[in-house]
Amino acid sequence: MIDAPAAPVPDKPIWTALVLAGQRPGIDALAQMNGQTHKALIEIAGKSMLSRVVATLDACPQIGRILVVAQEPEQLLSGDAAGLLDNPKIKLASSEGGIATSIAAISGSDMAPWPVLVTTADHPLLTPGMVQEFLRACDAEAADADLAIAFGERRIVEAVYPATKRTWLKFLGGHYSGANLFALRNVKVIPALELWSGVEQDRKKGLAVISQFGPWLLLRALTRTITFPNALAKAGRGLGLNAQPVVMSQAEAVIDVDKAADLALAEEILRARTVES
Repeated sequence: MIDAPAAPVPDKPIWTALVLAGQRPGIDALAQMNGQTHKALIEIAGKSMLSRVVATLDACPQIGRILVVAQEPEQLLSGDAAGLLDNPKIKLASSEGGIATSIAAISGSDMAPWPVLVTTADHPLLTPGMVQEFLRACDAEAADADLAIAFGERRIVEAVYPATKRTWLKFLGGHYSGANLFALRNVKVIPALELWSGVEQDRKKGLAVISQFGPWLLLRALTRTITFPNALAKAGRGLGLNAQPVVMSQAEAVIDVDKAADLALAEEILRARTVES
């Protein structure tokens, strides 16, 4: 008797994805420039950034549910994002004050059980491959991390996009920029979110963030006498958690859309992808 082939084993655990789609009070200049009320609804190569990010997450079997988080998320149900809720996997969640406060309030709840994957609506170049690379790393080399954060390395990014302007964290052995992917496994991450809340306005200023972990770590960062993984691990221990970086292999992982130059670059990349496919 020939054994039947084994059924494929789904990737575990099943993650909850939070898509941060809110914006600061007042008029978003980039949104206004592109004829939208919300930055997340800006179209790039014919599709809104929000719909692109949600479709990417929906294509990942490791993700069991997707929450779109914003101050008034119903206002995002416009254009090609109007039908998001037709997908039972997708829900809306109202944010509470700042980004970090909102993540802390939602994460671990019935709506968003652990583990939680956080990304942003202004990351239109995100692909299922990038998400799965990150989540595989979270289940492998970062399997014991309470908090894992995706980064791109400068030499990888600038080899492909030498003109792009990023915020680089400079450490012994390399320079790194955030890739807007965060894996939160349990309640131990709450102190890190509280810290983030305190430096939210300066999150694009690397040294301002590092300074929150004390003068010794700041000095070592300034003098480039500590590697990035060691610095993140030390910062995590100071908050009572295990924090680890995941360095992404694709340069596009660090390119989010904050300004007109980013938007133009993302448009160029996405149109090139369409031609290649």
